[in-house]
Amino acid sequence: MTPNGAIVFGLVLIAAAGVARDLASLALVLAVLLLFALATRRSIASALLWSLGIVAPLAAFMALVWIGIVGRAPGEIAAGVEGSPAAAATYVAMVCARLFIIAFAMQALFLRFADWTPLAFVRALSAPVLVKKLLVLTLSLIETILHAIDRARTALIAAGLITQRFSAQNLRNGWLLVQTVWLTVIAIAIGRTRDKWPTEGTLARLDRALAASAPRPGGVDILWVSAAIACLIYAYAWGYAA
Repeated sequence: MTPNGAIVFGLVLIAAAGVARDLASLALVLAVLLLFALATRRSIASALLWSLGIVAPLAAFMALVWIGIVGRAPGEIAAGVEGSPAAAATYVAMVCARLFIIAFAMQALFLRFADWTPLAFVRALSAPVLVKKLLVLTLSLIETILHAIDRARTALIAAGLITQRFSAQNLRNGWLLVQTVWLTVIAIAIGRTRDKWPTEGTLARLDRALAASAPRPGGVDILWVSAAIACLIYAYAWGYAA
């Protein structure tokens, strides 16, 4: 599957989840997404757990508010009807299912191209060279930013401004950590754009590396994009028919 086909598949499937009006439509979208993830022939356990970890805090909070406290769905409140906790539970399930599909779709795409390097993935995209160059340069800063966070945290711990474990002192001085990380990242970015990249000729090398044309969509792309479009049509038509 090509990166272009995978991105189109993910966007269409997320759009289908957005227009779905009931849990049955969302279940169909999730089923197609699970088949896509299983087709990678890789373990999807970590992707599922990561997605659940994103959704679980929101699900707990929304259940507390809408089911436990309010006891009605927002639509029932707007319509001025009495409502029920069951309708509120359905509303919470819909919102959380949409978020889970979005998170799991991103993880499934990562699984599909786990063997690809970021440069190879970006080179295979159908996009202007300038856009590809910006993507590559942005991705190159991610690892540096992570190191900057570690260095800033270590320096503030050594200075006694924050602690390694959760504490009231961290709440008081947490903003110092944010400022330190931000300034470190800015300094690194300026150093790279002003000194490192011009000296190494990075931009000229990227122009040559990203000049290759994107691969044409194949049968696998058409299959999965068609499945996503079918989900979108079903979710849209079923929602308005109901």
